[in-house]
Amino acid sequence: MRRVRYESPGGPLFLEETPVPEPGPGELLVRCEAVGVTLPVVRKVTEAAEPIPLGGEIAGEVVAVGDGATRFRTGDRVTGLCFGHGYADFATLHEAMASPVPADASAVDAVALVRSGLVALGALTAARPQPGESALVTAAASGVGHLAVQLARHRGAARVVGAVSDPAKAGFVRSLGADEVIGYGDESWGEPVDYALDAVGGDLLTPAVAALAPGGRLVAYSSGGGTIRAYDLLVGAKSVIGFQMARIARGEPELYERWLRELWQLFADGSVRPTVHAEFALEDAAEAHEAIESRANTGKVVLIP
Repeated sequence: MRRVRYESPGGPLFLEETPVPEPGPGELLVRCEAVGVTLPVVRKVTEAAEPIPLGGEIAGEVVAVGDGATRFRTGDRVTGLCFGHGYADFATLHEAMASPVPADASAVDAVALVRSGLVALGALTAARPQPGESALVTAAASGVGHLAVQLARHRGAARVVGAVSDPAKAGFVRSLGADEVIGYGDESWGEPVDYALDAVGGDLLTPAVAALAPGGRLVAYSSGGGTIRAYDLLVGAKSVIGFQMARIARGEPELYERWLRELWQLFADGSVRPTVHAEFALEDAAEAHEAIESRANTGKVVLIP
């Protein structure tokens, strides 16, 4: 089978031929039909001290089941988070991280909706939104952000502001239901908001906190780091909440499953629609990473093995 690998930090990425893996205990072997490209994986390629397996979101058909795996059978369609080599024709997936794909959804739908949607829904829930409040979503055109804009509106936000790196993305973000779109470098971010969902971190944390109304909440779910001055929180009685999807998946499986059901229901009734920026062939994985690194994407970037 084919898989994408790299040998030194920063790449380059290349295709190699390797035997099809065997599923271990509790694992599924999946024939990959779609693979989601995420910013954390892209960053690890450029920042990790040693090469890592290119894992992430995969979706496809179960072709073999490891010992002790009982939730799925061969022929089932699943999606989930692969911690091994996921940029491949076949990948192993622990069944605890797998969920079924409905018959009326494609593999591309699954990788565009599930993991990004869970992060967006989790971050939104952490903000404790109330109907009629105003929301700010940074990276509003990204794989997670474009779903967060739609979910904030669905949860009753009276005003949704999208923040983007490029003004050219404004039309796309407005089409998702945002009332206003601002650029990261804009002098003013408009009227204050009740809560903000931040996927960027770094230097953007300061203006994001400044955009909060008194008593406002910022949910940070970025891997980009950054620092917030305690005084900036104190003067407006503002708060910052950290959110990590992995903690929910490991520690609160019932909540994780409930969010999954909610996402697929919202997809089925048309309340939330994942957008795919582009589909790339497996051999073009470097181009897919470039689309993420350059912040060119509007929606999800997907590999098709």
